[in-house]
Amino acid sequence: MHYADYKTILSPQNGMNLYRGCSHGCIYCDSRSLCYQMNHDFEDIEVKRDASRILESQLRRRRKPCMVGTGAMCDPYLHLEDELGLTRQCLSLIKKYGFGLAIQTKSARILRDLDILKAINAAAKCVVQITLTTYDEDLCRKIEPNVSTTLERFHVLAAMRDAGIPTVVWLSPILPFINDTEENLRGLLDYCVKTGVRGIVNFGFGVTMRDGNREYFYNWIDRLFPGLKQKYIRQFGKAYVCDSPNSNRLSEVLQDVCERQGILHNSDAVFSYLRV
Repeated sequence: MHYADYKTILSPQNGMNLYRGCSHGCIYCDSRSLCYQMNHDFEDIEVKRDASRILESQLRRRRKPCMVGTGAMCDPYLHLEDELGLTRQCLSLIKKYGFGLAIQTKSARILRDLDILKAINAAAKCVVQITLTTYDEDLCRKIEPNVSTTLERFHVLAAMRDAGIPTVVWLSPILPFINDTEENLRGLLDYCVKTGVRGIVNFGFGVTMRDGNREYFYNWIDRLFPGLKQKYIRQFGKAYVCDSPNSNRLSEVLQDVCERQGILHNSDAVFSYLRV
């Protein structure tokens, strides 16, 4: 961990990231890509110094409350959050100034802040977004080793449902030849239906790879799934978008379940819901 000075916390689009880097260890993480110009080791988390003070100054200057989004580039509930409580401090300010919140995580640590999330939702709007990738718990521990398992995230979704807080699930990435099965997808969708999620975000069934995260991913699948690295290289080369051969069938299943259950699954409609 190290600190760095920043002039702003909120982006012009009202996005908020309090940390840079991650300790979750997900083998496919796009945030490792070189294009993001992170000049420190990914696991050496950069903490934005005086984040809550800077955020409060920015919130005061906003002409009217809006939805603040966080978790897109860096999970707000890293292991460091237990020690620093930076996310909780900033959520308290969002509540204080009457802003809404769209927060994304893979961690059950979010339950620590359920009191603030409920207060934000009562006064404005709060949407909790949870990423799900694999229904199999053993597989989850392999590809997402240092974060809450899928079952634990299911319990988070259930807790939010019981608290009256709407949820959105991100179904991504679905890794070709690893978790791109209909059985896996139906298991995850069953969790979504049981917890009454409002929407599902899915940009297709596959994974994206760029310089930086591709090498890390290949290193890990070579360890975890011997021979699979060579299959990826033959199938995808250095492509950015690596679609599963099962994409069409999986898309049909997703659309069918969402339409029958009344779950938003059009990306534009889901993002519109998150912004307003």
